[in-house]
Amino acid sequence: MDRSTRFLSLSGLSGVVAGLVALVGAYLARGHYLALQWGARTFGYGPDPTGRSGDMALDHVLFLLADGMGVLLVALLGAFWFTWRRSRRMGITLWDRSARRLMINLMLPLVAGGGFCLALLFHGQALMVPSATLVFYGLALLNASKYTLDEIRWLGISEMLLGIIASFWIGAGLLFWALGFGVLHIFYGAVMYLRHERGTVRTDV
Repeated sequence: MDRSTRFLSLSGLSGVVAGLVALVGAYLARGHYLALQWGARTFGYGPDPTGRSGDMALDHVLFLLADGMGVLLVALLGAFWFTWRRSRRMGITLWDRSARRLMINLMLPLVAGGGFCLALLFHGQALMVPSATLVFYGLALLNASKYTLDEIRWLGISEMLLGIIASFWIGAGLLFWALGFGVLHIFYGAVMYLRHERGTVRTDV
């Protein structure tokens, strides 16, 4: 019954890979920020009529966007590969009715969250974006969890709680991003792998 209504071939290794990639992305973003600060001290960038400080801020925003897109792309490729591999081992179809339900319920809160984050940026509230992304990502996972493994529900709840905490420390957004998209993914991905994949063999359906 579960196999017909829930997407059970989701691989925990995809979460581990996504978490590791997110940590690398956070490290690169932190390094870029520190490099800009070093440039400001060395070359005297600051709030002056030349507009160099504005150029630095724009440069960092563009780097964060490129960094985030790269992390997302690699994470999605990893998720597809490991989940496809597990589906083959289980002898089931990857893109079935349960997978479509999972994606629809996952994407709706993500799209809403993306629109909300764009509104925050439009109104100059960029420091609130990290907490908002964590909260909406958690909502998306919670909404989709009824169609997949139970660990996704707890991951979603953890992401939401972390996002709420992050809203009170808006200056540490990158740290909370690393914790939410990095550490939590690695932890829950490892739990999923140990509980549902290690030692399993192919079954006929």
